[in-house]
Amino acid sequence: MVFGQLCSAATNDELQGVERDVVVLVARHWNGIFLDPKLFARIDALHVQRDTLGLDPEALRVLERYHLDFVRAGARLTDDERVRFAVIVERLASLGTQFGQNVLADEQETVFALTEGEMGGLPDFARAAAAETARDRKLSAPFAVTPSRSSVEPILHFAKDRGVRKKIWRAFVLRGANGNKNDNSKIIKEIVALRAEQAGLLGYESYAAYKLADSMAGTPAAARGLLEQVWEGGRTKAEADRLALQGLARSEGQSAPLEAWDWRYYAEKLRLARYDFDENELKPYLQLEKVVDAAFFVAGQLFGLAFNPRSDIVGYHPDVRVWDVMRGGKVIGLFYGDYFARPGKRSGAWMTSFREQSKLDGDQIPFIVNTCNFSKPPEGQPALLSLDEARTVFHEMGHGLHGLLSDVTYPRIWGTNVVRDFVELPSQIYEHWLEESSVLARFTHVQTGEPIPEALLERMRAARTANSGFETVEFVSSAILDMDYHSQPMEGSVADFEKAVLAGIGMPREIALRHASTHFLHLFSGDGYAAGYYSYLWSEVLDADGFRAFKEAGDPFDPATSKRLHDFIYSAGGKRDFADAYRLFRGRDPAVLALLEDRGLVTAEAAGGPPHG
Repeated sequence: MVFGQLCSAATNDELQGVERDVVVLVARHWNGIFLDPKLFARIDALHVQRDTLGLDPEALRVLERYHLDFVRAGARLTDDERVRFAVIVERLASLGTQFGQNVLADEQETVFALTEGEMGGLPDFARAAAAETARDRKLSAPFAVTPSRSSVEPILHFAKDRGVRKKIWRAFVLRGANGNKNDNSKIIKEIVALRAEQAGLLGYESYAAYKLADSMAGTPAAARGLLEQVWEGGRTKAEADRLALQGLARSEGQSAPLEAWDWRYYAEKLRLARYDFDENELKPYLQLEKVVDAAFFVAGQLFGLAFNPRSDIVGYHPDVRVWDVMRGGKVIGLFYGDYFARPGKRSGAWMTSFREQSKLDGDQIPFIVNTCNFSKPPEGQPALLSLDEARTVFHEMGHGLHGLLSDVTYPRIWGTNVVRDFVELPSQIYEHWLEESSVLARFTHVQTGEPIPEALLERMRAARTANSGFETVEFVSSAILDMDYHSQPMEGSVADFEKAVLAGIGMPREIALRHASTHFLHLFSGDGYAAGYYSYLWSEVLDADGFRAFKEAGDPFDPATSKRLHDFIYSAGGKRDFADAYRLFRGRDPAVLALLEDRGLVTAEAAGGPPHG
């Protein structure tokens, strides 16, 4: 687990070489366990007798999950099928590692030196970050950006120079698709074919059917149904916004049609015109240190936790900080925070662990890591976050708490070791507390120390769904592409397949996929989110509906609701069926209405019903 984090957050050529060798050895190790017929015979015998063994509910659940693990890993295959299955698993591990390394290489090897004029329109925080990148890369130019998301987003939102926006956008969307040594097109075709063969060996009609058989959704049809329900509302809203953006662009002298590299730029202007809200007004209040402290504060209010700095513990990089996590005067875990982008670190944000919680061999407390990719400010200056970046801190803290609060005996069902479309619930529901009044009151201006003005907060809330059509379309289109890759035969090139899927759903020309195929790390750097990217939306149904429980209680920190959230969602791991866990927390099945309302896609009267349909 430590090595895996180093390869994601602090890698180099030597580590990557070791990684390419090690992933095959690890895959072979697990094949040796899951494809051992004698070992499976023992587990299978226990499974047959499970109701007569006198097991407590947690032990029974562990037996059932392990038995299912073995079956889904090929334990019931014939000897010849097991040999082929093992070859596929090893090859997929190798391909996934190469895919991720290729994306990182395209991000690291491509850098754009920019002049003062090309930086026109960029706010101070973005200029400082671009200047820092130029210094890091030892360039003579005053500014520089890379194709990583944290570097690209400010350009797309604020750069006045349309040519600059276009070239940076193209580099961003073409990661892994440049026809160079880092091109991932052939890797994708092989991965998709091998996954289909793997599913066929196990008796499934598609890889999506295989993956979703062990999920809350249950079937690709159920997942696709939710995606399509949200897609229609998102596309309708995006198309209405497109007309307004095109009109705004024309009013500013842009005669050319609106393009994908224009959308964010004019969306910022449209939000300002409609709501008098410029998100940059919030940045001086959203200092990274204060946002992290606010996330800790919420954990204290909900779950009685305290975070104490441990300056004596050295991280794997100088940017990494460590805290003891305390409850009732007792250390229950360690928390590592790694927040800044840098060379050798892949894009995105994630939670991982260095040690899992369990009680099987003594009381083993968890060591949890949150990793983000915020632009690092010049030495001595505070890091200022956007509202979306602040949400990312809360999102990853939600994952972190899912690990830190785990209270199980067996590591198989600890913390985040749950089905994919449940694992995002603890992270996504935690985002809601960022915009609660008592939390926002903790943010003060970096220079004046004044709190956020109420008038600014009112404009922020009014503009909350300002660009939700775009956000819905770019996400749901990526999730549908994922489902189609893993549900149907892939014909032609990767580019042709992607184009056909988007044409089939009526993708607006001016909006790009949130993750194009060749840099879709969720899908192809491993199998965790393969045929599972929909899970963010499935979990959003749960989190939007679940947070309503606090609203109904009239208190965002209502003790009774907090206890149910702790007992059935955050601490329970995989102790029970996940639909049952949600019902125990909420008192009923979830309704999709809250999600649609939160995204501004419908009014309360226009929707309802559970995600299962």
